[in-house]
Amino acid sequence: MLTERQRRALVKTLSPYVDPVAVTAMRYWHPLTTEAIDELKRAGSLDEIVLLPLYPHFSFATTLSSLKEWNRVYGTGAGPKVVTVSQFYNHPLYIQALVQRVGSILRQFPDSSRIHLVFSAHGLPMSLVEKGDPYPKQIEETVRLVTESGAQKYAGWPKTHLLCYQSRVGPAKWLQPPLTATIDRLGHEGVKEMLVVPISFVTEHIETLHEINIEARADAKKAGIERFRMMPAVGDSPIFIEALKSLVLQAAGVEAPPKNFAPLAAQAPNSFVN
Repeated sequence: MLTERQRRALVKTLSPYVDPVAVTAMRYWHPLTTEAIDELKRAGSLDEIVLLPLYPHFSFATTLSSLKEWNRVYGTGAGPKVVTVSQFYNHPLYIQALVQRVGSILRQFPDSSRIHLVFSAHGLPMSLVEKGDPYPKQIEETVRLVTESGAQKYAGWPKTHLLCYQSRVGPAKWLQPPLTATIDRLGHEGVKEMLVVPISFVTEHIETLHEINIEARADAKKAGIERFRMMPAVGDSPIFIEALKSLVLQAAGVEAPPKNFAPLAAQAPNSFVN
């Protein structure tokens, strides 16, 4: 399981600073939050629990829902102190991990500066946005930071980028524009090369592997796009795991020297960690 690989990598990088017990909790599949809490109880006495939802961007529908489920199951009685990492959409190492992933795929294009960079985020009903959900603003900020950082680090960074949304369900109004309509429009405008960046996913799953890499790829071919690529999720890349380590240690109040990464060459859940 891809999240399990992230969990193991995070435990390894945390171990020099703390003695971590890390468990995974999924919102709608096993291991569920109840199973994760049972595992924590079996681990024995705990000093503190850090909740680390693997959603970079806070939303009522994802992060808040997961935290409510934790509170429902865990309760408010006596026990270890619980602290929460609510978001990391603008964390420098998370941004660097995204830029590195994009850069690795740009090499597959003859002239990457001429392609269209299409950021695709999971959609959200407008009813939540109208209630003050910060998700779309945080998505826009991640896109801004990635494009600015990428342009500084890669000589062939694309000159054109845009943001769209996917995974809409039901008849309600959702964030616009949709990925499929964007691909169709670009194809009919004569765009021939495209790199889709799944901006809100830290692991691969149905939204990336099927919705983008199969369905959107087929749509692109029909629209006349000749070269279609998808950026792989940050997964357990060392820079992303370092970002998670930084978030956990900061939440726990543990001092740790920052790890320096070499400059980049100019060439995808919910988890709870204690």
